[in-house]
Amino acid sequence: MSWKKSHLVVAVCIATCASLVTLSYLQRTKLFSMSMPGIGLCRGIPANTTITPLKDSQTFIITPYFDNRKNKMTRVISIVHHKEVKELYCWFCHPASGEIHISKAEIDVHSDRFDFPYGATDLECLEPEDWDPRYVSIHWSPTGDITHLPIFEIKNRDPEGSLVEFTVCISTMFGEYNNVLQFVQSMEMYKILGVGRVVIYKNSCSPLMEKVLDFYIAEGIVEIIPWPIDSYLKVSSYWHHSMDPKDIGYYGQITALNDCVYRNMYKSRYILLNDADEIILPGKYEDWKTMMQNLQGQHPEAGVFLFENHIFPKTVFTPTDMFNTSSWNAVPGVNILQHVLWEPEQKYVDNPRKMIIDPKKVIQTSVHSVLQAYGISIHVPVDVALVYHCRTPLQKNLSRFLLIKDTTLWKYNMSLIGNVSKVLQQIAWKTKEYS
Repeated sequence: MSWKKSHLVVAVCIATCASLVTLSYLQRTKLFSMSMPGIGLCRGIPANTTITPLKDSQTFIITPYFDNRKNKMTRVISIVHHKEVKELYCWFCHPASGEIHISKAEIDVHSDRFDFPYGATDLECLEPEDWDPRYVSIHWSPTGDITHLPIFEIKNRDPEGSLVEFTVCISTMFGEYNNVLQFVQSMEMYKILGVGRVVIYKNSCSPLMEKVLDFYIAEGIVEIIPWPIDSYLKVSSYWHHSMDPKDIGYYGQITALNDCVYRNMYKSRYILLNDADEIILPGKYEDWKTMMQNLQGQHPEAGVFLFENHIFPKTVFTPTDMFNTSSWNAVPGVNILQHVLWEPEQKYVDNPRKMIIDPKKVIQTSVHSVLQAYGISIHVPVDVALVYHCRTPLQKNLSRFLLIKDTTLWKYNMSLIGNVSKVLQQIAWKTKEYS
């Protein structure tokens, strides 16, 4: 009798375990279907974060994008160790049949790695010729079990969403960013100049800055991409490995910029690649649209327009008594209206530029130039526009009398002051104070 009882107990345990496994599988499948509609018979672990580490711990997947400008392929924006990662494969899945097509990835580490061990990378995978995959998994081997791999939706397969004229890509916001006043001024200048969307790759910011971002998100102009790169890699706030020997430079800025280009390739006519303390400021024209219509008309074959960067030191002030901005005094950050003197160029020192690009003509970008493109690059004369960059001075010992006065920003003062004040009043009303 005891023998039968023991076998009965074992049978019950086995049945219970089987039920739990089945329930777990069904729950996972249900979650999978909810998070990735149209997945059909494809299986895997849904990727639901901006940065997804693979099990090798040296490959980090950002987003796969369909790219048929040259070949029918999926381009996977990622971060890899430039020496250690030798082989990767794209596992494409047909949602109707469950068929798996495995394609070896061409691992293209971007040339602007600046000696850091990890760098922005394109994984280029040719797609099956006779069907269009919607989902892909990345694996270090052509063999294995796809149900244990993260699976990603391939973006840009069917471009949708409203097309805007200009998108600003800001990467990356980090270091508990709290330059609230300058950020609001930049945002309002972007709007005056014609921006339709501002995409920010956010690592960290202050609580007050979070409220400012929430305001602009509610307004419909800002899109936040979470960027927790320091959860996976040792990040540097410098651009070169020799300055700070960590895993990757400047919080993975180059990877974020490339992702922003592909993310908005079919959503925006032009993309501006600049930081939050930079404004591409037209000199000859009132706004970006008029300027770009003229520049593109003069250079129809161009896909990249480069603008000279000029430093307006935030330590050198110009009186602005004529402007009523006293209500801004309690707001943390720089008041750009007080800084209208820029440093002259230095001989034998390269002056970096920032860009307005046609995303459909760009393959890979760095911070100050594109690395691969289908169109040509044009250097825009400084009298047409410049990059207004208000920050700590580069030439710290330069006399004020050697700085160059440029009050182009002031021609927008009435609209800018009114718009900034309205935003700050609304944020102050919601937060009760600037802190």
